Formats: sequence, structure tokens, C-alpha cells
Amino acid sequence: MESSNNLTWIMCSKWKENPEGSLFHLANIFIFLGFMGGSGFYGLLYMFTFLALGFFCYTIWAWSDVCTTDTFSWTFVLFVVSVAQVVHVSYRLRSVTFDKELQELFNFLFKKLGVSLTQYGKIVSCCEGDIHTIEKDHYFAMEGKTAIDKLSVLLSGRIRVTVNGEFLHYIYPFQFLDSPEWDSLKPSDEGVFQVTLRADNTCKYVAWRRKKLYLLFAKHRYIAKIFALLVRNDIADKLYSLNDKAFDSHGFRYDLRLPSFCHVPVPELEKTDALAAIPGQSKETMPIESAP
Repeated sequence: MESSNNLTWIMCSKWKENPEGSLFHLANIFIFLGFMGGSGFYGLLYMFTFLALGFFCYTIWAWSDVCTTDTFSWTFVLFVVSVAQVVHVSYRLRSVTFDKELQELFNFLFKKLGVSLTQYGKIVSCCEGDIHTIEKDHYFAMEGKTAIDKLSVLLSGRIRVTVNGEFLHYIYPFQFLDSPEWDSLKPSDEGVFQVTLRADNTCKYVAWRRKKLYLLFAKHRYIAKIFALLVRNDIADKLYSLNDKAFDSHGFRYDLRLPSFCHVPVPELEKTDALAAIPGQSKETMPIESAP
């Protein structure tokens, strides 16, 4: 057996003077650009597209040299694999495309929270991608009658919310229609709306059934946390808007921040502001009514 000390390595005695053809350099440029791709479906599509172009150029370059059949074989295999990945990613990307309204909902609510298209696809599948329509002056829910059995988001139009015939606030696109009702019930509880929701114009909305949505939450805890954040933020926005927009038939403004629901007539508030600008006058002389 020959000793390892007698082994000799072939060294480059002379470098090739002429550079490789343009295809070789073009292939390297494509591969360099391919590895600069980002994450997500579009990043994968970008990367494998440029890798496929690079390995295709390598394949043509290797085919032109009869002494590099092994190089041709490997580059051709890598080209085929890259093309297969492009087709696969394109199919998956097409499978998670949505209607215009649902795409706008994703961009407005879910995208900024880091929800991927794959996760959003599961959310849309839970509602089967159905978009419902409410005609003008028709009701989404009636006080004391409509059961709380879903969670809905308004996609277009405007909804008026009233209680006992008194206006509370409006619901605008990309706000939940029934977030307070949803948050007030446990998964096993049942209830009815305590407010009336009527369409001011033709409206579109998307709705998730309670049971199906809770099953989705059980499988995907991240989606459950996203919905909890969105629902509670929507409730906070609605409560905040009530202080400026909720008046009863006598012109009283409700202040939901106070435990006793104290309210002050709008004219009295204006007089109070006027007295604040007059020296010697005291705000304490102004009567303040409280709700019984």
C-alpha cells in the first residue's frame, strides 16, 4: 500500500488566459441576485426565479463544452428543481389571493400586525370567503331580538347604532359590528343584542360564526391573540366615541367613564365655558344634573 507521504496534488501550473464566456458570468449574476431575495411568498418566488435563470445559463454553458458532462448534469438538475419551486410557490400564492374587499381588510387590519397571507387564508376559510350585503335602512341586529352568534367586520358603508331609539354612534368600514357583544359572552354563553344596528346606506360585511371561530382559535393560538387585540381595541374606540357623539332626546351628553353615568346638558356646558372667561363668576353656580 502506497504511503500517504508519496501522494502528490495537482497544482495549477498555468492559469487560463482567456476568461469564460458571457453565459458563465451571466449565470453568476443571476444566482447572486437570487440570493438577495426576501422572506415570504414573494421573496421565495423572486429567489427561485433568479436561481432558475442562473442554472439555465450554467446548463447552456456546460453543454457547449463536451468535457463537462457532469457539470451539465448537475446544473440541469438544479435548474429543474428551481423551476419546480417556482411553480409550487406560484400555486400557493395563487391559492391565497382574495377578493378586493377581503384584500383591503387584510391590508387595513391584519397586515400591520404581522399576519401572513397563509394565516389570513385560514381566517378567510373560516368564514368561507362570503361577503354579505345589507340594503339601506335594513337592520343588522335589533335590540333584544337578534341572537349573538357571530363576529362581523364592516367592509363598506355606514351603520347607525341606537338604543331605545337614541343615537349612540356610527360604525365605519373596517370596524367590528358586534365587538362588545362578542367580548361580553363566554364561548358557551348565549345572548341577544342590547342595541339596534341599522344601515345608513348599502353596506357589505364579513362574518365568522362563533363555533367555527372558536375552533380556529383552539388550533391557532396566534390567531386567537390577534382577534383578542383587534376586538378590544375596537371596543375602546367605540367607548371613546360615545363621549362626543351620544346624546339623549333632551340634549344630554352621556359620560360613560363615570360609574353613575352622570351627564350634563350641552347648553349648560356651553354656559360653563363662557363663565370661565368672566372674572368673578364661579362654575359652581351652574347646576349639574345626574341620571337617576
